[in-house]
Amino acid sequence: QLQASGGGLVQAGGSLRLSCAASGRTFSSYAAGWFRQAPGKEREFVAAMPWSGGSTYYADSVKGRFTISRDNAKNTVDLQMNSLKPEDTAVYYCAAGPQQAYYSAYQRPNPYEYWGQGTQVTVSS
Repeated sequence: QLQASGGGLVQAGGSLRLSCAASGRTFSSYAAGWFRQAPGKEREFVAAMPWSGGSTYYADSVKGRFTISRDNAKNTVDLQMNSLKPEDTAVYYCAAGPQQAYYSAYQRPNPYEYWGQGTQVTVSS
């Protein structure tokens, strides 16, 4: 029901745009989140926003470089990643879950009920 796409190999300083497409149900009342997991590390929060648009939330490590946004025409939630660094290398997952009252709740995986399959992002130095 969620499919992430847009990953690839890019040099440090480059950009990629990830897209999370929904199918089979509507997520308009949900929140969308992006997480990433590097080899040997725990899954970590990247960014989140209400699926229908509104406030955005970012991990400190990506603030100012990544932008989460909604594409109404495509019904996707996208993650524009600029100024990529080798430490951004990971499998990126999109997720959807009930909207939360506090930003801190978006940073944990457990509020999210639906997960995409992940897309690999590799940043070379």
